[in-house]
Amino acid sequence: MLSVSNEWKITYPGAHVGILVMENVSNPEHHPELDRQKEELEADLRALFKDAAELKNAEPIKSYQSYYKRFKKTYHVLHQVQSIVLKGKSIPRVAGLVEAMLMAELRNMLLTAGHDMALVREPLGLEVATGDEKLVRMNGEEQTLKAGDMYIRDKEGIISSVLCGPDKRTRIRSSTCTVLFAVYAVPGIGKQALLQHLQGIEASVKLIAPEASTGHLEIYGTD
Repeated sequence: MLSVSNEWKITYPGAHVGILVMENVSNPEHHPELDRQKEELEADLRALFKDAAELKNAEPIKSYQSYYKRFKKTYHVLHQVQSIVLKGKSIPRVAGLVEAMLMAELRNMLLTAGHDMALVREPLGLEVATGDEKLVRMNGEEQTLKAGDMYIRDKEGIISSVLCGPDKRTRIRSSTCTVLFAVYAVPGIGKQALLQHLQGIEASVKLIAPEASTGHLEIYGTD
């Protein structure tokens, strides 16, 4: 499912990427049980974190911040959690599959990308950017990857990177019936955390689509 380059292994010892592929899924505009779980998650996050400093020093945010700092950026999931905890905002309402992923991302703070598997052209590869690669972001803008950034490519191009997020070509759509989730874990985050994260997404997808089945679930890494 995913070939891992030697350069990635050398550059990021202790890092991992998890892949989850699910078939026979559906992507409703909203789901009542997910709405209820979103409210619970918002309350849990506000109870867990009382101020910005506490949030910034929490793991795995601290590990991601170390990665992003190399590129003079801030981990965007930190901003999302801050908006809920410190500004009282709600988790955005999006289509079911994306919402399931987003809720897991906020709960576990693990960076995750989602794709329509029917639009992915295997094989997939996990690489390190040289600074020449380009990705068309969800908003349609082309962006050059930062040298050193982790990314996943298929036969046609880059489908996601840590800093740029998922691409437009393989984005999840209302018609998506087979979905791929990829979670990037920088050094300092263990395999078990990724496995539990993907299993949580798996459970939410089956809540939305009881007939869904798991085609592939694997953690890739350097140990």
